[in-house]
Amino acid sequence: MPTGSAPTPFTKVHRLPDRAAYDRGAVHAVLDAAPIAHVGLVRDARPVVIPLLFGRLDDALYLHGSVAGGVLRDGGAGVELCVTTTVVDGLVFARSAFHHSMNYRSAVVIGRARAVDGDEKLAGLRAIAEHLTPGRWDESRPPNPVELAKTAVLRLGLDEASTKCRAAGPVDDDEDLELAVWAGVVPVVVGYGAPIDAENLAPGIDLSPAVTALVTDG
Repeated sequence: MPTGSAPTPFTKVHRLPDRAAYDRGAVHAVLDAAPIAHVGLVRDARPVVIPLLFGRLDDALYLHGSVAGGVLRDGGAGVELCVTTTVVDGLVFARSAFHHSMNYRSAVVIGRARAVDGDEKLAGLRAIAEHLTPGRWDESRPPNPVELAKTAVLRLGLDEASTKCRAAGPVDDDEDLELAVWAGVVPVVVGYGAPIDAENLAPGIDLSPAVTALVTDG
């Protein structure tokens, strides 16, 4: 059984392996920083990739969606999944077009998920909500039985996972260093704008603590 601290045949990074990491701490950090995941699988002999919200609890990812959704249905039935996340930290401008790049953090998780129910289903949904906005779950009405029946939640362990990151400036060829072309890094910063009240929000309701923290600290 893979431990998460060593590559497997499916997670081993072959291109620029010095940028890869396989330990649980590195995997957790990248997953926690990414807002969405792209979930891939093969359905009817064709590849399908769908963006999904997700959350992490300890050493597992939780994915959710409609019970009628194909990815959730097939994933819960044991079809192998490939989950990827990416955080872009900067655009890297080199003197040559060939050496332009990005600074990024990415993670890949491969495995078979299982559908969860009961307390674990609620815990998974809470993890997904808290992943986007910490504290928001406790501010909101919890899902009722009808909503829970319409929602599928999958648990995917992190037994096969890897990360790959770049955090450096441009790498130009020596013969290009004297070119009169600007080179460097433009950081990519994710921010939140001023909240917009719902049109039917009752008068006198202020921003909640979780939303306030999101827009002031995020």
